[in-house]
Amino acid sequence: MELTDDGVPNWWDRLGLPGLIDIHTHFLPERMLRRVWAHFDEAGPLIGRPWPITYRWDQESRVAHLRRLGVRRYTALTYAHRPGMASDLTDFALNLAAAEPDCVPSATFFPEQGVLGQVREAIDRGARVFKIHAQVGGFDLREQTLDAVWGLLAEAGIPVVIHVGSGPVPRNGFTGPDKLDGVMRRHPHLTAVVAHLGSPEYAEFLDLAEAYPRLHLDTTMVFTDFFEAAAPFPGNLLPRLAELADRIVLGSDFPNIPYPYAHQLESLERLRDKEPRLDDDWLRAVCWFNGERLLGA
Repeated sequence: MELTDDGVPNWWDRLGLPGLIDIHTHFLPERMLRRVWAHFDEAGPLIGRPWPITYRWDQESRVAHLRRLGVRRYTALTYAHRPGMASDLTDFALNLAAAEPDCVPSATFFPEQGVLGQVREAIDRGARVFKIHAQVGGFDLREQTLDAVWGLLAEAGIPVVIHVGSGPVPRNGFTGPDKLDGVMRRHPHLTAVVAHLGSPEYAEFLDLAEAYPRLHLDTTMVFTDFFEAAAPFPGNLLPRLAELADRIVLGSDFPNIPYPYAHQLESLERLRDKEPRLDDDWLRAVCWFNGERLLGA
């Protein structure tokens, strides 16, 4: 039977979990969110195909829905696409976390003058996770402006969710595993979380995770029918996911997804029918324990 959102609490309860921890959810200022949704509606140049938004709701309703699902900790991931935005977006995300106790204090940054001070200030204000989007931002992770930022985050042990895989559109010169590898070579203790398992360069980002013990990958949209139609995860890589059970974390992209939240969980559970079977212990690690360790939940 297809899993529905109403059935999600029973799903995690069956696993013996107290709920879910989702490292990859988005909250943005209302006007900016409307513009993002319009870009999805238009199947814009960074989207590439129709992408209807399932949860086109106001912020209060979206927060309430995560609560009903049993998402005990979620992030307010924002990302800047030009200079001068990151500080205000961080303010928004930290203010949301102050108002909503289940929201993990989140922040962002952009390669611009003063970025190191902005990141240090966000940490001082309690930020426990950062997000950047190299594809949307149009920058190379290896920019000299960011080197001290990576060093600060590595020293602080604060995870940063990084969209650096080339999906959902072909590589634009700012994405690809070589960009993150360049950062990790200089800062091997950085707690990086690769969004979307690095889609579509799954194998290459798994290589990096195997080389750098603090590099994680999130499940955001991977294995769903929507992603499998465009960038299927190769079955021969599943044994490597099993070996990295302690470094795969649940992500969803809520609310910007073209299907119900439950479908992400159902898609992960379907992996139990493949070889090697990613069993309930794997699901428990992905959906709770790894996120708990990363976010200090």
